[in-house]
Amino acid sequence: MSAEPIVKRFEKIEAKKENKWKRVFVSQKAAPYVFLTPFILSFLVFLLYPIISTFIMSFEKINGPGDITFIGLQNYKNLFNPHFFNAIWITTKYTFWTIVVLIPLPLLFAVFLNKKTMIGRNFFRSAFFMPALTSVIVAGLFFRMAFGEQDTTLINSILNMFGISSTVWLQSPNTAMFVMVLLCTWRWLGVNIIYFLSGLQSIPEELYEAASIDGANTWEKFWYITVPCLKPVIIFVLTISVYGGYSMFAESFALFSSARSPGEIGTTIVTYLYQEGFNNNNLGLGSAIGVGLFALVMTINIIQLWLSGFFKKEA
Repeated sequence: MSAEPIVKRFEKIEAKKENKWKRVFVSQKAAPYVFLTPFILSFLVFLLYPIISTFIMSFEKINGPGDITFIGLQNYKNLFNPHFFNAIWITTKYTFWTIVVLIPLPLLFAVFLNKKTMIGRNFFRSAFFMPALTSVIVAGLFFRMAFGEQDTTLINSILNMFGISSTVWLQSPNTAMFVMVLLCTWRWLGVNIIYFLSGLQSIPEELYEAASIDGANTWEKFWYITVPCLKPVIIFVLTISVYGGYSMFAESFALFSSARSPGEIGTTIVTYLYQEGFNNNNLGLGSAIGVGLFALVMTINIIQLWLSGFFKKEA
């Protein structure tokens, strides 16, 4: 018997298998699931599993691999201490000031950069966005040296030129908070400008033309047309600002060169989590801090979304 018919039969079988898989991938029903598979796997492995593990660890005392003891709500009871409440207060103040600065200021810049008559607007768009591409550690180190306590540091040298005495910036609660908010503003101003620019470019020009015919001035156009039309963008920026403010860690770590700051003036919730979980080798308490932070941020965001009318059904 010739081997040729067997080879042809084998090739036909392989061709049928190949066509079968082609039909699966090309099928309109199967294709969406195929393309979603990488995201679903990434979500399960890198997000859902760590969340579940952290929640379980928050009820345990972990002394090392294999040495784990279930202690119930003891870690959550240990959260009620002055260090944790101070971290919440510091983080809340930081988040508040970043929201106060990083919503109206980028909106104002975006309005100017959206004008076609503005000279060099493409240059300024790029210039404002460049800090977002800078490493937060590099930026933090620069700010730490620029706001140093010596008379020869950059900021103190400028102050001395105007007859103002040098300031110990990172040793006082108020000035340290100012430096942290300034660093955040420098890094994220350009990103928020991009968000607002995308919203401004979706507003029809006919609205402004109709307002001009009715005699509206620049301020009235801004307040009664621009701001209402940008409401979804403002809600989005506010939501991510709340999350970004409460999850701040790298900026504080870089400014104070460690998770510990003098007098805990720069200790945020995440830096406190880092101290307890890694420096003090108390992963159970660190997990409880993480769960508490998650609950706090979710509660604040749900409240602000509810107050902004995000959950209202359109008529």
